[in-house]
Amino acid sequence: MHTSRKSTYIILIALTLALSGCQSTYYKTMEGFGYHKRDILVSDVEKARESQEEASEQFKSALEKFSALTRFHGGDLQEVYERLNDEFEHSEAVAKEVTKRINNVEEVGNDLFSEWNDELSKYTNKKLRNDSRVKLSKTKNKFKRLLSAMRNAEKKIDPVLNAFRDQVLYLKHNLNAQAIASLQSEISTLETDIGRLIADMQKSINEADAFLKELKKNS
Repeated sequence: MHTSRKSTYIILIALTLALSGCQSTYYKTMEGFGYHKRDILVSDVEKARESQEEASEQFKSALEKFSALTRFHGGDLQEVYERLNDEFEHSEAVAKEVTKRINNVEEVGNDLFSEWNDELSKYTNKKLRNDSRVKLSKTKNKFKRLLSAMRNAEKKIDPVLNAFRDQVLYLKHNLNAQAIASLQSEISTLETDIGRLIADMQKSINEADAFLKELKKNS
Protein backbone atom coordinates (compact mmCIF):
# COMPACT_ATOMS: atom_id res chain seq x y z
CA MET A 1 0.00 0.00 0.00
CA HIS A 2 1.28 3.46 -0.87
CA THR A 3 2.73 5.25 2.20
CA SER A 4 0.36 8.24 2.06
CA ARG A 5 -2.64 5.95 1.54
CA LYS A 6 -1.53 3.76 4.41
CA SER A 7 -1.20 6.80 6.67
CA THR A 8 -4.66 7.97 5.68
CA TYR A 9 -6.05 4.49 6.33
CA ILE A 10 -4.45 4.37 9.77
CA ILE A 11 -5.81 7.81 10.64
CA LEU A 12 -9.33 6.79 9.59
CA ILE A 13 -9.16 3.63 11.69
CA ALA A 14 -7.78 5.56 14.65
CA LEU A 15 -10.54 8.15 14.43
CA THR A 16 -13.24 5.49 14.18
CA LEU A 17 -11.94 3.59 17.20
CA ALA A 18 -11.35 6.75 19.21
CA LEU A 19 -14.90 7.92 18.56
CA SER A 20 -16.26 4.51 19.52
CA GLY A 21 -14.68 4.94 22.95
CA CYS A 22 -12.97 1.54 22.84
CA GLN A 23 -9.47 2.51 23.98
CA SER A 24 -8.06 -1.01 24.34
CA THR A 25 -9.15 -1.92 20.80
CA TYR A 26 -7.70 1.36 19.58
CA TYR A 27 -4.30 0.56 21.14
CA LYS A 28 -4.30 -2.99 19.81
CA THR A 29 -5.15 -1.85 16.28
CA MET A 30 -2.53 0.91 16.31
CA GLU A 31 0.10 -1.53 17.57
CA GLY A 32 -0.73 -3.72 14.60
CA PHE A 33 0.42 -0.84 12.41
CA GLY A 34 3.57 -0.33 14.48
CA TYR A 35 2.26 2.55 16.61
CA HIS A 36 2.69 1.85 20.32
CA LYS A 37 1.45 3.89 23.29
CA ARG A 38 4.74 5.79 23.42
CA ASP A 39 4.32 6.82 19.77
CA ILE A 40 0.70 7.80 20.36
CA LEU A 41 1.69 9.86 23.40
CA VAL A 42 4.38 11.69 21.44
CA SER A 43 1.81 12.51 18.77
CA ASP A 44 -0.78 13.63 21.35
CA VAL A 45 1.68 15.87 23.19
CA GLU A 46 2.72 17.47 19.91
CA LYS A 47 -0.93 18.10 19.04
CA ALA A 48 -1.62 19.54 22.50
CA ARG A 49 1.37 21.85 22.15
CA GLU A 50 0.16 22.99 18.73
CA SER A 51 -3.35 23.63 20.06
CA GLN A 52 -1.93 25.81 22.83
CA GLU A 53 0.19 27.75 20.35
CA GLU A 54 -2.93 28.34 18.24
CA ALA A 55 -4.91 29.36 21.34
CA SER A 56 -2.23 31.89 22.33
CA GLU A 57 -2.36 33.48 18.90
CA GLN A 58 -6.16 33.50 18.88
CA PHE A 59 -6.44 35.18 22.28
CA LYS A 60 -3.90 37.78 21.18
CA SER A 61 -6.01 38.42 18.08
CA ALA A 62 -9.22 38.67 20.11
CA LEU A 63 -7.60 41.12 22.53
CA GLU A 64 -6.46 43.29 19.64
CA LYS A 65 -10.02 43.42 18.30
CA PHE A 66 -11.41 44.33 21.71
CA SER A 67 -8.66 46.89 22.28
CA ALA A 68 -9.55 48.53 18.98
CA LEU A 69 -12.76 49.67 20.67
CA THR A 70 -10.78 52.19 22.68
CA ARG A 71 -10.30 53.97 19.36
CA PHE A 72 -13.94 53.69 18.31
CA HIS A 73 -15.36 57.10 17.40
CA GLY A 74 -18.54 56.22 15.58
CA GLY A 75 -19.56 53.80 12.89
CA ASP A 76 -21.64 50.67 12.41
CA LEU A 77 -22.08 49.09 15.84
CA GLN A 78 -23.70 45.99 14.34
CA GLU A 79 -20.52 45.40 12.36
CA VAL A 80 -18.46 45.86 15.53
CA TYR A 81 -20.61 43.31 17.34
CA GLU A 82 -20.34 40.76 14.53
CA ARG A 83 -16.58 41.13 14.37
CA LEU A 84 -16.18 40.64 18.12
CA ASN A 85 -18.64 37.75 18.17
CA ASP A 86 -16.61 36.00 15.47
CA GLU A 87 -13.49 36.43 17.61
CA PHE A 88 -15.29 35.07 20.67
CA GLU A 89 -16.62 32.02 18.82
CA HIS A 90 -13.19 31.26 17.39
CA SER A 91 -11.63 31.65 20.84
CA GLU A 92 -14.22 29.29 22.30
CA ALA A 93 -13.52 26.72 19.59
CA VAL A 94 -9.75 26.72 20.11
CA ALA A 95 -10.29 26.52 23.89
CA LYS A 96 -12.36 23.34 23.45
CA GLU A 97 -9.61 21.91 21.26
CA VAL A 98 -7.01 22.64 23.96
CA THR A 99 -9.06 20.77 26.57
CA LYS A 100 -9.66 17.86 24.21
CA ARG A 101 -5.94 17.55 23.46
CA ILE A 102 -4.94 17.72 27.13
CA ASN A 103 -7.49 15.02 27.99
CA ASN A 104 -5.99 12.79 25.29
CA VAL A 105 -2.49 13.34 26.65
CA GLU A 106 -3.59 12.49 30.19
CA GLU A 107 -5.41 9.31 29.17
CA VAL A 108 -2.68 7.89 26.93
CA GLY A 109 0.07 8.93 29.35
CA ASN A 110 -1.60 7.17 32.27
CA ASP A 111 -2.14 4.05 30.16
CA LEU A 112 1.48 4.05 29.00
CA PHE A 113 2.91 4.35 32.51
CA SER A 114 0.54 1.71 33.85
CA GLU A 115 1.69 -0.70 31.14
CA TRP A 116 5.34 0.21 31.69
CA ASN A 117 5.03 -0.43 35.42
CA ASP A 118 3.24 -3.77 34.92
CA GLU A 119 5.91 -4.98 32.52
CA LEU A 120 8.74 -4.41 35.03
CA SER A 121 7.83 -7.75 36.64
CA LYS A 122 8.46 -9.53 33.34
CA TYR A 123 12.20 -8.82 33.36
CA THR A 124 14.51 -11.69 34.29
CA ASN A 125 17.59 -9.45 34.18
CA LYS A 126 17.69 -7.44 37.42
CA LYS A 127 19.99 -4.74 36.02
CA LEU A 128 17.73 -4.09 33.04
CA ARG A 129 14.66 -4.08 35.27
CA ASN A 130 16.20 -1.50 37.62
CA ASP A 131 17.33 0.63 34.69
CA SER A 132 13.82 0.56 33.24
CA ARG A 133 12.33 1.42 36.65
CA VAL A 134 14.59 4.48 36.95
CA LYS A 135 13.64 5.64 33.46
CA LEU A 136 9.96 5.09 34.24
CA SER A 137 10.19 7.20 37.39
CA LYS A 138 12.07 10.00 35.65
CA THR A 139 9.75 10.08 32.64
CA LYS A 140 6.64 9.88 34.81
CA ASN A 141 7.80 12.85 36.91
CA LYS A 142 8.35 14.91 33.78
CA PHE A 143 4.90 13.88 32.58
CA LYS A 144 3.35 15.06 35.85
CA ARG A 145 5.08 18.43 35.43
CA LEU A 146 3.82 18.64 31.86
CA LEU A 147 0.24 17.77 32.77
CA SER A 148 0.28 20.22 35.68
CA ALA A 149 1.51 23.01 33.40
CA MET A 150 -1.14 22.18 30.80
CA ARG A 151 -3.95 22.15 33.36
CA ASN A 152 -2.75 25.40 34.96
CA ALA A 153 -2.88 27.12 31.58
CA GLU A 154 -6.25 25.55 30.82
CA LYS A 155 -7.74 26.89 34.09
CA LYS A 156 -7.01 30.46 33.00
CA ILE A 157 -8.96 30.09 29.76
CA ASP A 158 -12.51 30.08 31.18
CA PRO A 159 -12.25 33.44 33.01
CA VAL A 160 -11.06 35.05 29.78
CA LEU A 161 -13.80 33.39 27.73
CA ASN A 162 -16.41 34.42 30.29
CA ALA A 163 -15.28 38.03 30.09
CA PHE A 164 -15.39 37.90 26.29
CA ARG A 165 -18.85 36.33 26.34
CA ASP A 166 -20.24 38.90 28.78
CA GLN A 167 -19.02 41.83 26.73
CA VAL A 168 -20.20 40.38 23.42
CA LEU A 169 -23.65 39.65 24.86
CA TYR A 170 -23.88 43.11 26.36
CA LEU A 171 -22.93 44.69 23.07
CA LYS A 172 -25.43 42.49 21.21
CA HIS A 173 -28.36 43.84 23.22
CA ASN A 174 -27.06 47.38 23.70
CA LEU A 175 -25.74 48.65 20.39
CA ASN A 176 -24.94 52.10 21.70
CA ALA A 177 -22.16 54.28 23.08
CA GLN A 178 -22.79 53.01 26.62
CA ALA A 179 -22.01 49.45 25.54
CA ILE A 180 -18.77 50.62 23.93
CA ALA A 181 -17.84 52.46 27.12
CA SER A 182 -18.45 49.28 29.12
CA LEU A 183 -16.16 47.33 26.81
CA GLN A 184 -13.47 49.99 27.01
CA SER A 185 -13.50 49.85 30.83
CA GLU A 186 -12.74 46.10 30.74
CA ILE A 187 -9.77 46.25 28.37
CA SER A 188 -7.08 46.64 31.04
CA THR A 189 -8.44 43.62 32.97
CA LEU A 190 -8.57 41.56 29.79
CA GLU A 191 -5.02 42.55 28.92
CA THR A 192 -3.81 41.37 32.33
CA ASP A 193 -5.76 38.09 32.24
CA ILE A 194 -4.72 37.26 28.68
CA GLY A 195 -1.12 38.15 29.46
CA ARG A 196 -1.14 35.64 32.32
CA LEU A 197 -2.87 33.04 30.16
CA ILE A 198 -0.32 33.37 27.36
CA ALA A 199 2.56 33.21 29.86
CA ASP A 200 1.16 29.96 31.31
CA MET A 201 0.57 28.61 27.81
CA GLN A 202 4.23 29.23 27.04
CA LYS A 203 5.31 27.43 30.22
CA SER A 204 3.15 24.50 29.16
CA ILE A 205 4.65 24.53 25.66
CA ASN A 206 8.16 24.55 27.16
CA GLU A 207 7.26 21.58 29.39
CA ALA A 208 5.92 19.76 26.33
CA ASP A 209 9.22 20.30 24.53
CA ALA A 210 11.17 19.01 27.56
CA PHE A 211 8.93 15.96 27.92
CA LEU A 212 9.14 15.07 24.23
CA LYS A 213 12.92 15.33 24.41
CA GLU A 214 12.98 13.00 27.43
CA LEU A 215 10.57 10.50 25.88
CA LYS A 216 12.43 10.35 22.59
CA LYS A 217 15.75 9.99 24.42
CA ASN A 218 14.44 6.92 26.25
CA SER A 219 12.90 5.30 23.20
